[in-house]
Amino acid sequence: MGEVIKFRRPSARERAERKTLCETGFHKWRVVTEKKFDVKRGRLVTLYRCARCGKEKTKLL
Repeated sequence: MGEVIKFRRPSARERAERKTLCETGFHKWRVVTEKKFDVKRGRLVTLYRCARCGKEKTKLL
């Protein structure tokens, strides 16, 4: 027979962190300066990363 694993209940703070604005489309975009040139397209790009959830988007210049 397998082991019984006890799961702990998340705290109120942890529950609130999961219900962020990102789920409703309100991301907190920050510019990432590590990568500025897209080799496949041959163009300069701006890479944005959400500070809350880590989702990325690119914008061509």
